[in-house]
Amino acid sequence: MKLFLSNPAVLCAAGSNQSEFFDSLVTGNQSGIKTVVCGKTEDGEDKKFFVGKIDDAKLKKTNDKFDMRLIQILDAALEQIKPTIEKAIARFGSERIAVCIGSCDNGSELSLAAHRDFFEKGSFPENYEIEAQGADYPATYCSKKFGITGLSLAFSTACSSSASAIFNAKELIQCGMADAVICGGVDVASPTVLLGFDSLGAVSSEITNPMSKNRHGITLGEGAAFFVLSKEDLDGTETELFGTGESSDASHMTAPLADGSGAAAAMKSALKDAEIEPEQIDYINLHATGTKLNDSMEAKAVNEIFIGLNTAASGTKPMTGHTLGAAGALELAACFLAIKNQKLPVHLNDGVQDEELPKLNLVRTCDTNRKIQICMSNSFAFGGCNVSLVIGKRHENEKGKSE
Repeated sequence: MKLFLSNPAVLCAAGSNQSEFFDSLVTGNQSGIKTVVCGKTEDGEDKKFFVGKIDDAKLKKTNDKFDMRLIQILDAALEQIKPTIEKAIARFGSERIAVCIGSCDNGSELSLAAHRDFFEKGSFPENYEIEAQGADYPATYCSKKFGITGLSLAFSTACSSSASAIFNAKELIQCGMADAVICGGVDVASPTVLLGFDSLGAVSSEITNPMSKNRHGITLGEGAAFFVLSKEDLDGTETELFGTGESSDASHMTAPLADGSGAAAAMKSALKDAEIEPEQIDYINLHATGTKLNDSMEAKAVNEIFIGLNTAASGTKPMTGHTLGAAGALELAACFLAIKNQKLPVHLNDGVQDEELPKLNLVRTCDTNRKIQICMSNSFAFGGCNVSLVIGKRHENEKGKSE
């Protein structure tokens, strides 16, 4: 069964629409990475972090009872693909549309304020409701916004959440439980997240420098990206979700398997599902967080599967920040736009090769002499939740073949 991806909705530090977003990725524009103060050091100084922030002017208040930043980001992104969603509803009926949304933040914006009141006054504010912290809330909001009565599912597999959502969207259509699925993810870089990652020693003191010998960790970010996945090409993109792969190495709560075998298993599964060989992949969007362990194991995994192929690859988090639960969908959007525009996102780091890592063919300029037709996007999360997605367009001589 062919499954088609709509033009994506994208909203993050790198841009508030497709054009701005992709322009930042191919030029290496980091203007959306801002300095944020959060907490205090042991010496009482302000703690400062580099964070990928969405321009506040791009967000609007919603009529939702929990009008938090996460919902404002979600709503602004969904508005970008509203015409395609409405077309899907008109074509299939609201009961045949499903929602699959990945996110890690469960109302921390409201929770933190409520708990401050509790600790200071002994009780929560009267308007505080635990519903806002439900993992399902972004998916519930999306369903209500468009009057969708089909399945509404939430995914929270850390930094692979939205990739897991897309993986499961595919399965819902294939098993006949939906004809189209609104799928993707949304997340915010809340104080809880910033201080949590900082306590792990994972946050870089400079803008993330992935795959470099001098890398020091991640730069967090916020964002959203969504597609409508359907058994029909609703807006004529001709771009298909060819294959999906998942694995769970479950080696450690926060660390991946050091040999990269968990990540490699997801990539192999996606290639098998897509019925293509590694040499057919034109570009890999790396998870590339800039942490020692993640970069190391991913480089080993990519080298194992694509050895000798010199496949173009890049990580886009230096322009977007690590958008956590939204990262998988946002980086799949980067792949989608690479195919659409026939340009590749650049890999922005200081250019210093880590001799301990297999050498990858990192994209330094957006121009390419090779046709970009099939791309892979990798998402590797805490707990060993690994997802690889393969998308592309068919060769002219393949179009029209029976499914």
